[in-house]
Formats: sequence, structure tokens, C-alpha cells
Amino acid sequence: MKYAAAIVALATAGYAKEIPKDPERAAELYDSGIMHERIMADKNFQWDRQEQMGVLNAVAGAQFSELPFAQCKNGLAAPLDPFQSNNASTKFRCNNMNLHHFLPHTDLGSVVGKGSSSWGWVSDDGREFAIIAQGDGAAFAEITTAGKLRYLGRLPQTTGIAPSQWREIRTYKHYIVVGSEEPGHGIQIFDLKKLLSIDYKKGPVTFSPDTDLTGYWNDLPLGRVHNVVQGPKENNFFYVNGAQPRNSTCLSGLIFLDLTDPSKPTSPGCARDDGYVHDAQCLIYKGPHTKYLGREICYGFNEDSLTIYDVTDKKFPETVSITSYEGATYTHQGWVLDTENQEWLIMDDEYDEVEGRGPASNGRPVTFIWNISDLEHPKQTGYYQGPRKTIDHNQYIFGKYSYQSMYTSGLSVLDISSIPSEPTGRGVREVAWFDTYPEDDALEDGGSLKFSGSWSNYAGFPSGFILINTMDRGAFVVKTQKPLP
Repeated sequence: MKYAAAIVALATAGYAKEIPKDPERAAELYDSGIMHERIMADKNFQWDRQEQMGVLNAVAGAQFSELPFAQCKNGLAAPLDPFQSNNASTKFRCNNMNLHHFLPHTDLGSVVGKGSSSWGWVSDDGREFAIIAQGDGAAFAEITTAGKLRYLGRLPQTTGIAPSQWREIRTYKHYIVVGSEEPGHGIQIFDLKKLLSIDYKKGPVTFSPDTDLTGYWNDLPLGRVHNVVQGPKENNFFYVNGAQPRNSTCLSGLIFLDLTDPSKPTSPGCARDDGYVHDAQCLIYKGPHTKYLGREICYGFNEDSLTIYDVTDKKFPETVSITSYEGATYTHQGWVLDTENQEWLIMDDEYDEVEGRGPASNGRPVTFIWNISDLEHPKQTGYYQGPRKTIDHNQYIFGKYSYQSMYTSGLSVLDISSIPSEPTGRGVREVAWFDTYPEDDALEDGGSLKFSGSWSNYAGFPSGFILINTMDRGAFVVKTQKPLP
């Protein structure tokens, strides 16, 4: 079989690696939750300082204002507004990517700011909507044909719950599913079709988290989760990750959420074998490992490993493999290159740059490349390293490109089409870039290892517009100047 032959060729070439977890390090730092607590404390310390400086807090940070279109010329996108032209904080480094619009969190209805996750939705009639997570809820905006954000309204956090920097959002059909790290928040399910009838000329609409939700689920020990994950389009499941505490029944693993009736979500079980799951991607398997054809496979990014699950039977899920990699520090997030073939996967580590481990010891972000043709023995085959000093965060694949949010380095678009023929990563190329955080431009290596700037992005709009949500400023809409090769 050609796939098996490819795996043998990789191993023979000497760069395919199957690295087990370090049991002592796992017990000390990950099973205990110490590493997760360390990172959260590091982030909170930095965010507290930024809030005191008036950068994160929306009201105090009102120095950020709406920005119009800016063409990327000579490596810089600067606004055409003459009142902004001399403001260094509104000049953004770039390559092959224009700014089409920017709205600060204040203009998107937030009192506290603190942007985090984001996602997109396209209605049946082709309208494009941005969903922008903030500390005090989710903002909704339509992206016009000119690439402008038209603010429509918001869904606040659960009543009685304090704001949280961590808010994650994904879509399920025409709904959004919202989770938060704030204790007691639970899972909100909201029907995006409510946006279709809003007349923006009459002002934004604030929906009620008590009366305007389609469904709500809070069968959780502390009512808090780190992440929510879409299930395969072929079924009606969603996944809840990182529910605390770690010693709860599900050990912070994958919790299965049945949304067959979104108004009455239920959970038939969870996958707890490898403990805490930070993020995941779940697909109906169509890859070369014939034993698993048609099964529901979840690729879990579990702090110090890539952990693969067979969750077809929700009452009796099985762990297929647990594999670590060079310099594993905090396995954060990843994506399968081709959901039809499912032979390759890329992944990032959020803390290896900070601790200077493995290939990221020079402070530049690393995208790890995996061959997953054999689900029971996945192998790291190589990596791509970014050109600027920064921390990598969230990346999503659309077509043959990975759209990567790089904290203080903004959005990087990578052409990953070479990976199947060159799995070492030598053929991966950055084809577009937009830096949303000018404050560290003058530093050595053109960046910094700070938890600020771009948290997330969404590049799934048919128009080609890309949404970037930032922690400190607000939401950007960008688009490549030239069609990607």
C-alpha cells in the first residue's frame, strides 16, 4: 500500500519520530495541572499590567479608534485618514495583505474589552457574519461586500457571572456554542438566524442570556470549560474540553455534547483516559488506516502530546495512541491538512518559545508536522519555524493554507501544500502576513514573547475577507492583495 510505503520511507530517511511521553515530566507538570496553572498565571500577570496601562480595558483603552482601508505598501499598512497618519500605533507591518476595516472593542459594544476567540457564519443567502468573543460576551457584526464590520449587537455572558478573558466560540449549523473559563458560565447555545432581521440603522441589539438562548447546558462540576469543539458535519455532536477540576469524573477530557435538539443538550459520556484536553479536532475518518474507516476520530492536543481517540461509541470511547514530540512544553492546538485524506496534521506548542525548549529555543514559533497515516503510530516528521520572535496560538486550515494567529506578530498565512511531498517542512512558505501589534516592532528579532495581540482568526468566508480578533485593540478585517498561489 502506498501509504505504508511512505511511512517506511520516512522512517528510513531518519526524520520520522515517534516519541513517547516523559512519564516523570507528565506526572509532575501536566497530570497535576501545574503547567496549565503556570501559563494562566503568566498570562494574568501580563494582562493585569496591560489593563493598568489602559490597553486591555475597553473604556480605559479608548485611544484605539476605528480605522479605514489601508493598502499594504512597502511592508506597511497605514490608514488614509490624515488624523491617524502620524500615529505609530496605527501603522501595521504587512506582506501581501491589506487592512479593510478595524473596530475597537468599545465600538463593538464591550465594556471590558479583552478579546479572545472568534468565528464566522455564512447565511443561506450568502451574508457573512463575524462572531467576536470579548471578556463580557460575544459581539456580532456583518462583514459588508466592501469589507466593513457592521456592528449588529451582542450576547452577554451568563447572568451573574464575572467577565473572563477566556471565551471560546464555534458554530453548529446556524447556532453558536459558547464556553468560558469563568466558573458557573456553562455552555450557551444561540441561534444566529436572529441576526438576519436586525436593522442596523436602528442601533445594535443586546440579546438576553436568560431569554434569547436556544439552549443552555451546565452539567459541569464548576460550570467552566476551556474550549468548545465542532463535531463532524455528519452527526450532531459537539465537544467540551478542559472542564475543571481535573479530578472530576471526566478528568478534564473530551465531554460529548449531543445537540440533536439544541434546546435540550445532553451528554452521553466522555473520553478521560489521557486527562486534560486543551483543544481537539473531530472528524469522520476517511484516511488510509483502513481499520478506522468510517469511525469518528478526535485528534486531541493534550498539553504534552498528540492524543488520538476513537469516539464512535460515546459510552465506550477508546484511546488509539498517545505520542509526544521534541521540545513538548504545552501542546496547544492543531488541524488536519486534508479532511478527506487525513494523512497529515500540523500542530503548535504555546509555551516552548517562552521556556526555550526544542526547536523553539531561539524564541521563534514552531509548527510541528505529523504523519498520521497510521493512527496507532503517528510520527512527527519535521517542522516549520516562523521568521519573527513571537508565541504561536491558534491556526486553522482552509484550502492549502494555514491561517495562524501569532499573538504579538499578528496573522501569518502559510502555504502548506508541500508537506505531503516534503514532510520535513522545508517547503512551507509564508505567503501573507499582517501584524496587529505595532508596539514591539522596534525590538530585536522584530517581536516579543508576550501574551498580547492576535488571539484568533477566521478565514472561511467565501469573499476572501479574514477576521482577526485581538485581545487589546478589537477586530480587524483583512484580505490578501493578490490571489494566493
